[in-house]
Amino acid sequence: MTGPLRLEVSPPLTDAALNALFSGAWPGHTPTAFAPRLARSLAWIAAFRGDRLVGYVNVAGDGGVHAFLLDTTVHPGERRRGLGTRLVEAASGEAARLGAEWLHVDYEPELAPFYAECGFGPTAAGLRRLR
Repeated sequence: MTGPLRLEVSPPLTDAALNALFSGAWPGHTPTAFAPRLARSLAWIAAFRGDRLVGYVNVAGDGGVHAFLLDTTVHPGERRRGLGTRLVEAASGEAARLGAEWLHVDYEPELAPFYAECGFGPTAAGLRRLR
């Protein structure tokens, strides 16, 4: 991928662009309507190389002091260059700017080193499957 990399806070994003990114990054991704998610988000950070979406993270809020990182995604061609860390740092800064005092994230065990590098510590949490 060529061209400069830029991060934007809550830019307009299409389902086509997000589904292309998620399909490339997550095997088995099913096309999704993202507009309802974005409408309920506190913010999101998008990374572009030229006009192509190459990274994304969503920040959900509880309306109070808690915010949650969701769907941290980096295109495979952009991995291992610090983009994920930049997305998380930008999301952290934006969440704090919007009043959050705590930032939560859930992740698969293999991502623990990445999130530790981003400043997250382990916590006890619960999870219940609803469907």
